[in-house]
Amino acid sequence: MPDAPRQGGFGPSTSKPWSSKPYHHPAAAWGAARSVAQTLIREREIVKGSTTMLTMNHPVRGFDCPGCAWPDDKGVTLDICENGLKHVTWEMTHKRVDREFFAAHTVTELAGWNDFDLEDQGRLTEPMSYDAATDRYVPISWDDAFAMVGEELRALDTPNAAAFYTSGRLSNEATFLYQLWAREFGTNNVPDCSNMCHEASGRALTASIATGKGTVSLDDWDACTALFVLGVNAASNAPRMLTSLAHAVKRGAQVVHINPMPELAGTRTIVPHEIMQMATFQATDTSTMNVQVRPGGDLALIRGMAKAVFEAEDADPRGGALDHDFLERFTQGVDEYRALVDSASWAELSRQAGVSETQIRALAQIYLDSPRSIISWCLGVTQHEHGVDTVREFTNLLLLRGNIGREGAGPSPIRGHSNVQGNRTCGIDHRPGEDFLAALDAECGIVSPREPGLDTVNTIEGMNDGSVKVFVALGGNFVLAAPDTKYTAQGLRNCELTVQVSTKLNRSHLVHGRTALILPCLGRTERDEQASGLQGVSCEDAMSNVQLSMGKKKPASKHLLSEPAILGGMARATLPESTTPWEDYVADYDRIRDSMSRVLPGFGGFNRLVREPMGFRIPQAARERIFHTPSGRAEFSQAPVPNAIPDDADVLVLQTMRSHDQWNTTIYSSNDRYRGIKNLRELVFMNAADMRDRGLSEGSFVDIVATSKDGSRRSLTRYRAITYDLPVGAAAGYMPEMNALIGAADYSTQSDQPLMKNVLVRIVASS
Repeated sequence: MPDAPRQGGFGPSTSKPWSSKPYHHPAAAWGAARSVAQTLIREREIVKGSTTMLTMNHPVRGFDCPGCAWPDDKGVTLDICENGLKHVTWEMTHKRVDREFFAAHTVTELAGWNDFDLEDQGRLTEPMSYDAATDRYVPISWDDAFAMVGEELRALDTPNAAAFYTSGRLSNEATFLYQLWAREFGTNNVPDCSNMCHEASGRALTASIATGKGTVSLDDWDACTALFVLGVNAASNAPRMLTSLAHAVKRGAQVVHINPMPELAGTRTIVPHEIMQMATFQATDTSTMNVQVRPGGDLALIRGMAKAVFEAEDADPRGGALDHDFLERFTQGVDEYRALVDSASWAELSRQAGVSETQIRALAQIYLDSPRSIISWCLGVTQHEHGVDTVREFTNLLLLRGNIGREGAGPSPIRGHSNVQGNRTCGIDHRPGEDFLAALDAECGIVSPREPGLDTVNTIEGMNDGSVKVFVALGGNFVLAAPDTKYTAQGLRNCELTVQVSTKLNRSHLVHGRTALILPCLGRTERDEQASGLQGVSCEDAMSNVQLSMGKKKPASKHLLSEPAILGGMARATLPESTTPWEDYVADYDRIRDSMSRVLPGFGGFNRLVREPMGFRIPQAARERIFHTPSGRAEFSQAPVPNAIPDDADVLVLQTMRSHDQWNTTIYSSNDRYRGIKNLRELVFMNAADMRDRGLSEGSFVDIVATSKDGSRRSLTRYRAITYDLPVGAAAGYMPEMNALIGAADYSTQSDQPLMKNVLVRIVASS
């Protein structure tokens, strides 16, 4: 993998002058419209891209955006956003990566290309197999590819020597087949991208209220009177969320953004589908208050809010600060939690949060004045050592005033990738519960393994120590998404076989095992024709709604197969004596859904419900104030306030993040419009005082050295230091470039998530 510094990082190479200038325009608005138009022109998809707007995020008659997991809004005709349209246009490109392309380029040559150029070559067109003798990918038939997978898997000493990774793009139906294949084969090694993102949220919510998901709906967002948004960059990562934020402010709700790095979503917006506002340049506020917290200081801040709530109760026991009826009937542990809160001093809470006592009390007053409150969060919260404790603290605060299980209230994690939540619902879980496994075994006539499998971090370790020999990836770009890029690449190269099911060429195809397959699949926008006719697949959004997605575009190549067809082929080749009706499942996805309806709670009548105009919402007991915890009640947690401040004043806490013109590891340009950056990705954002202390000026070249938990060091050289509004002691930069700083040992002991928002670094001027 290339080590040479490049101004564009993993994005497009550029020698144009870089610049950093504050962006003063509203989020979305004409800047988004202009950016989409430029993308359509560049990809020569003006007609297709424009007509796609009419069917994207319209269940049954259209397709689900393969970008973010924000719920579809039944009241919006053009339920679209800038990044969703870029994502779809990127998929619909006219460019093709065919056998002639691979014949012209060795893998060694391609490995020297930048990542933008790899993806920009276009759509993959047919299955390819790596030929070591020529160092090229060469065509292989689908049957031979399936046979290769089956032979390699059957030759393993144990099924646990294989890992089956999932990216969030995989549909519910394909997810169900994928985990069924792995479990019938004999392993729970089903790592997924949520191991790196919201694993902490799932574990925390399960412990507190016995559901791994948020309990709110989009209707609740429309009914809440206070909305607290933590660790979220909505304008870039879930742009359709801007509509809900703007509507909340318009109707008088308090909308509070809490983030170390103030983001444009916390200011104002003009949503492009609101034609009159666009025409008149009429912006709407998206917040009523912004609070700048220290990285990792969220738990201390919320603990301070809880302290103020208890103080309000003491000052006026009849004032309604606490919901005594709810606490007595539905919760356990409030007295122990109260004692913990009382023991925390305001001075320490303020110091750890990086927020004044006055401001914390102001936040608490907003919460106390609100009849219906929602707390929403994303990776700025979860990718810390204490991510589980922090999410549980959110639940503690909500429980104090009965803000769970009623209209306009509850926890609301913002899932990033389309259907990442559906993956977990439909069985991609390396620690599956007995109820799920028993139902799966009864329906499918198999005996699933009960031993927990490997998550993402342990899969990487297994590939490096030789215990994982086969790695199958459904979507994604694993080597760039995972931490410790070089160590992850080394692990992949150590495998006997790597299989990548993909739509476009990416870095993970070039960092491969002894034998390797690239298996190209249909995109979300494309027609999926099987023996019984045109098929649809379903996706679950961030608020537990399941809807049908129907691609309408002609496939990029006649040789492409759907994800269920690829999975069915690999499963049959692996398990030739299996009684599972793989071929029948592939011929008609209704049969997959019939099986799912008998295995998954809340999926009864799946085929009928998913064809309703807006699909259906999966029932949740916690939403009805039924808590299937060991005590039968919602559980307060009693976690200590973590130390969020490095012991050494010279150490900064660095957070990795996306730029605006990026979706996960796919980078569309080297710009970051909302943060005012042009033609630059190899940068580190710093507080002005921290730059002065190190003798740095704007744009100075710096070296960044990270020290891992195990004492090992990793570095990036000649990045540019850019002044930004960050707390003293904080820094930030782009992933996937900065994933190289995160060591294999740098994961949370609570969630096993990589610590991508808590990288301890020293930054010095380059020599």
